[in-house]
Amino acid sequence: MAPLIYRRYGGSLQVDIPSFDVLVEAVRIPETQWIATACPLEGLSCDPRLLTLLDADGNGRIRVAEVRKAVDWAARQLKDRRGADASSDVLALDALSEEARPLRGAAEMILRTLKAPDAGNISLAQVRDSEKALRESGQNGDGIIAPAHLPEPLRPLAQALMASFPALTNRAGQAGVDASLVKRFREERAKLLEHRGKQGAAFVWGEVSLDTAKRVRAVAPHLDAYFVQCRLVAAQPEAAASLRLRAERVEGALGDVAALGKAAGDLPIAPPDASGALEWSRLLRGPAFELLEAFRKDVATPMTGDSQRLTDSAWRELLAKADGVLSWQAQLDASPVRKLMDTLPDVPDADLDAVEAASAADLALKPTLDAIVELERLVLYQRWLLLFANNFISMPGLYMPKRRALVEKGTLILGGRKYTLSVLVTNRAAHTALTSLGTTCILYVQVAPKDGTPGYEVAVPVTSGRSTELTVGKRGVFYDVDGVESDAIVTHVIRQPVSLWEAMTMPFARIGAFITKKVEGLASAGEKTFDTTLEQGYTNAANAPVVAAPAPAAAPAPAAGGAGLAGVVAAGGVAAAALGSSFAFIMSQVKSLTLVDLISAATLIAIVVMAPAGLLGWLKLRRRNLALLLEGSGWALNDRLMLTPELSSLVTRRPKLPANARVDRLDMVRPALARQQQDDEAEGASGWTKLAVTLAVIFVLLWQVRIPLLTWFCHAGWLSQDTCLAVLPSEVAPAAPAAPAAAAPAAAPAKAP
Repeated sequence: MAPLIYRRYGGSLQVDIPSFDVLVEAVRIPETQWIATACPLEGLSCDPRLLTLLDADGNGRIRVAEVRKAVDWAARQLKDRRGADASSDVLALDALSEEARPLRGAAEMILRTLKAPDAGNISLAQVRDSEKALRESGQNGDGIIAPAHLPEPLRPLAQALMASFPALTNRAGQAGVDASLVKRFREERAKLLEHRGKQGAAFVWGEVSLDTAKRVRAVAPHLDAYFVQCRLVAAQPEAAASLRLRAERVEGALGDVAALGKAAGDLPIAPPDASGALEWSRLLRGPAFELLEAFRKDVATPMTGDSQRLTDSAWRELLAKADGVLSWQAQLDASPVRKLMDTLPDVPDADLDAVEAASAADLALKPTLDAIVELERLVLYQRWLLLFANNFISMPGLYMPKRRALVEKGTLILGGRKYTLSVLVTNRAAHTALTSLGTTCILYVQVAPKDGTPGYEVAVPVTSGRSTELTVGKRGVFYDVDGVESDAIVTHVIRQPVSLWEAMTMPFARIGAFITKKVEGLASAGEKTFDTTLEQGYTNAANAPVVAAPAPAAAPAPAAGGAGLAGVVAAGGVAAAALGSSFAFIMSQVKSLTLVDLISAATLIAIVVMAPAGLLGWLKLRRRNLALLLEGSGWALNDRLMLTPELSSLVTRRPKLPANARVDRLDMVRPALARQQQDDEAEGASGWTKLAVTLAVIFVLLWQVRIPLLTWFCHAGWLSQDTCLAVLPSEVAPAAPAAPAAAAPAAAPAKAP
């Protein structure tokens, strides 16, 4: 066997798995050299049934041990692995090993059942279609037969059995009967028939036994209590007084019918007799009087033959017989085949034997049907296992532009850019808790399919462009791995610099945002203060009392409202003065600097601000990786999956124009606007106003540089000496006295003669 080869993908060292034979060896490398050690079942773009089969323990995650087990099993079943290398969903029967003989038998049965023209190959679709057809025909291999798949004469019996016992459901999801159900029916039928034979001994009162027993049980609480009270009086005669109502309770209940009824119910049904006999003539007219009187006439007198009294022993005998009747009836009602009691003797054993035979025949198919399930597993492993390993043990698909990783959900088109990597997010809070620790800009996008199916959320890394252009609520389109288009909207942004230039300019953007926020806050506060002052001044002026005219010598007091307005004006003047002085100071400092000084200062400030920001941004860009993106979705990774500059250009792209395309530089809007303006009436400022504003702006700009400009004109001789003295007295005045001094020596020789 050739040695394993490790390759680098974007700085990540990964084992190369080009074929299934290599995969068999690759699964034995240490877990620390696997890219992933566990992953969830959600978010992978492959057959869901494959993931269910790989998840052997059913915990919703696939781990290293489960992948190794799947690869080893598939390797034992396949002696020819070319189909696995090609990721084919068509299994060649000749590729099966000797160990896979049951699978071959199942495949041949399927091909015969489907009358397939190619008897040497079976596809995944054929396996699934055959399994569905077998199950729909009632052949499930679990021994549970739906009534619809039994002969017509047996269907009523099967339905009766299903109504008598808890429902059984076969693998096709249909309710039916099996051999165990038939066996239980036989047992319950025998018990019920035996129990019916004991009815004569239990029903001592004939056909009215059940009704009589129920009536005895209905009065049992009253009569049991009475005979206990009789025993109490026999043992302690003075206790009879305690069984009567106290006078204060009766007085307190007067006028309250409910309270009186409750008090009467607490009394004995008759005065307790120490001899233990109930004299029917002494029944008190309490709440149970009518019930007991009817019991005396209909039950006690006919059954005991004594219409005057009921002794304790006679009552116990009645109660025992009644309990025997009710116990027999309760056992009858508890039988699951109670509803079939009238037809039990007529159920032929031959019909029961036929149902059992049908169940046994279906159960005999279990090995074959189980082999079909395993056959589906093998075809799925041949189709997907090598590809899954290249997205679990290694992940070259994340780094290769022409390949898609199974974890990818699709492509996002947003803001003129193409984002080729996206992963499923099932819990945004948990996902952002991890991705916010990284240095990668992440978009969270809600995808809404157009066919009305439930939407889902994906996380998209941004590696080029400007993150400031990406805001919550921005819309785009999303294409899943199958090319299906859906609407997309940004729901959350983890903002990080996506380029070195953005990292360097981000401080200025923050400063600008801070200044804008503060100015807007000050403006809002000023407007609110001004409105409040005006409102207060108006209120004070309107509510001011009318007073007599003041004396001539006295100075008039200013009105409150006027004071408020004056305060506003004064405050505005002070603010204007402060702003003017600040502007004047700034302009005076700027005037003292040359153009070179200004450029140097601006450059120095830019370097001081941008250099640290650029260094930090460069470090952040170097630390960008995809591990946190996947770990937030439930993956367990060994590698950081670094985002190199080359990989970054693949994750976020801005495609070029089509080949042979030509760009017309003419703006098509301008001619249309010109034609529109010809048809519309001109609005806004006139031409003279625009000219005046332009001249004013030019004058202000020239005024700021008047000193150096006039100085240069004077030195160049473009202005006369008198003009320079007039406009620049401080610059030309020192040179004026020098002229007479220079002329003095010339005049001195003239006086010599």
